[in-house]
Amino acid sequence: MKEFELKYGCNPNQKPAKIFMKDGSDLPIEILCGKPGYINFLDAFNSWQLVSEIKEALGTPAAASFKHVSPTSAAIGKKLPEKLKKACFVDDIKELDSSPIACAYARARGTDRMCSFGDWVALSDECDAITATLLKREVSDGIIAPSYTPEALEILKTKKKGAYNIVKIDPSYIPEEIEHKQVFGITFEQGRNNFKINKQLLSNVVTENKNLPEEAIQDLIISLITLKYTQSNSVCFAYDGQAIGVGAGQQSRIHCTRLAGSKADTWQLRQHDKVLSLPFLPTLGRADRDNVIDGYINKNEEDVCADGIWQKYFTQKPEKLTNEEAEEYLSKISGVSLGSDAFFPFGDNIERAKKSGVSYIAEPGGSIRDDLVIETCNKYGIAMAFTGMRLFHH
Repeated sequence: MKEFELKYGCNPNQKPAKIFMKDGSDLPIEILCGKPGYINFLDAFNSWQLVSEIKEALGTPAAASFKHVSPTSAAIGKKLPEKLKKACFVDDIKELDSSPIACAYARARGTDRMCSFGDWVALSDECDAITATLLKREVSDGIIAPSYTPEALEILKTKKKGAYNIVKIDPSYIPEEIEHKQVFGITFEQGRNNFKINKQLLSNVVTENKNLPEEAIQDLIISLITLKYTQSNSVCFAYDGQAIGVGAGQQSRIHCTRLAGSKADTWQLRQHDKVLSLPFLPTLGRADRDNVIDGYINKNEEDVCADGIWQKYFTQKPEKLTNEEAEEYLSKISGVSLGSDAFFPFGDNIERAKKSGVSYIAEPGGSIRDDLVIETCNKYGIAMAFTGMRLFHH
């Protein structure tokens, strides 16, 4: 296939629209079902790079959930603890542990279920029937993977009345070294960001605490690769093989850290016993449960426990999760890793990170206030590595 005509570009008024190879060669994809759009393909190609690089760096299957050209999460194929299975709504999938790629997607989709609503999925490895079963019941726009088992393909083709977007990509495809884009009719040219993120990148530990255990190295690598394909400015919290909070596209780095930290806290609190035991009405759908859980934890626009409201969601009035209970639960969290796509200019980012259990940090360094940032890490015993490499993505 030389080119693929799109319904429109970013918005319905932006026509004509298509994807094609500038040199006239075949596209490195097959569209097995559906008709992906412009933004779908932006998500597909960015997310494919992300999971491919995690697979290359860590040697394990990886998955990502993407929305609006940034990941909601990325994860590797580690088995999920029972509480996390329940928090991710996958505790009913009996065969889950037997499929690393399904575990990876269960983690990625389950991290920030509100933001993952209507996601684009990327898998580093073949999509199997277990992963397809997970996907079948979620609201999702499409998927990109190197291959699909016949059973998985049959399951996915039933989504959206047969219109679900299924893309197969050639895993051997290597793009040109120079890339171009146009803004306001003006062509930009740059070398592709082929920078490799691996264990060696974390060798320059600048804090008093020099200890980076293998689990932290794994999580920092996941965090940094996730940031490489996240709209900047960006910060990413990671834990136990997955990104648990992504703060993307903020002009101020402390706002990135606050946003990512609040998402990480919500992920942690979804595993609180009070949240796991919420008495939902059996008729309440998955997406509605996600919204209610977020309101229950973060006390948003609607008090879901208030009289006259709780009856819409629960079989009985739930006991509230108090601020004190949430703070006590979060105060026991540690071992979280944090990556930043550019240097931290102030110690306030470290202060906020500590509140979400961060013990390990990777950032480029290079700020005139590096000494202050290092001092703040030392105050809390946090180990921080300077990577020397900025990871902006626009």
